[in-house]
Amino acid sequence: MKLTFSKYQGTGNDFVMIDNRTKTFPKGNPDIISRLCDRNFGIGADGVILIENADEEDFRMEYFNPDATETFCGNGGRCAVAFAKRLGMIENETKFLAFDGLHFAQLNNDIISLQMIDVDTVDLHDSYSYLYTGTPHHVQMTTDLGNFPVFEEGRKLRYELYGEKGSNINFVEQKSDNTFRVRTYEKGVENETLACGTGVTAVAIAMHASQKTKATTIHLPVEGGKLSVSFQYEQGTYSNVFLSGPAEFVFGGNIAL
Repeated sequence: MKLTFSKYQGTGNDFVMIDNRTKTFPKGNPDIISRLCDRNFGIGADGVILIENADEEDFRMEYFNPDATETFCGNGGRCAVAFAKRLGMIENETKFLAFDGLHFAQLNNDIISLQMIDVDTVDLHDSYSYLYTGTPHHVQMTTDLGNFPVFEEGRKLRYELYGEKGSNINFVEQKSDNTFRVRTYEKGVENETLACGTGVTAVAIAMHASQKTKATTIHLPVEGGKLSVSFQYEQGTYSNVFLSGPAEFVFGGNIAL
C-alpha cells in the first residue's frame, strides 16, 4: 500500500497529515501509526492526523499519538486547519469536529487561531495545578527552565502521580506579568516536544486561576517558537479560549506501507 502524506509543523510540534476522505487509511493498525511517527524508520512526527468528511461541519479531524492512542491536540488542530485550506475544503474560517467536540478556527496568513473547549474546573494544589483542555495537563512552576530535566521529571510525574492513564506534564517559568515560558513532556509521545497547544492553553488558564497573572491574553514562548492564548473569565468558567500561532507546510510525499 502506498500512502500519500503531507508534513506540517506548528512551533516545532510536527504531524503527518493524511487526506482520509475516502476512508482508506487502516486506523485499526497501530503499528502503521507508530511507524509513520518513527524518526528513524518512518517519516517522523509527534502524531498522525486524518482529515475526513463530516455530516454538517467542514471536516473531521482524528488525531493519533505515536502509540496510536487518540486524543485532541491543539497545535495539531491548527495544522489540520492549514491542511484543510490546502486541500480546498475551507477558506479563512472553519468549524470542524475533533476528539473533544466542535472547534472554530480563523486563518490570517500563516497564523491560525483555534477555539479550544471551555474550562470550568481547575484543580489547584500547593505545588501544581491540574486541568483538562482536550487532554489532561499537570502544570508546575519552576526556575531556570532552560536547564530543567524535563524528560526525567516529566516521565516520573506522568507515571508515578497519574499512573498508566497518565497526564501531560508542563513545567513553567514566569518571565513577566503576562509571559510564561513552557516546556512539556507529552504522554503518548513519551518525550519532551518542542511545543504543546493544549499544554500552553492549560498553562495560561492555570496561571490566571492561581493568580500568577490578571492578564487574559497570555504569551507563551516554547522550545519551537511563540504561542499565545486568550480567554474570557466569568463565574468560574474560562470561555472563548483561543490558541494562536503559526502552522506551516513542511513537505509532502508518498510512503510504502
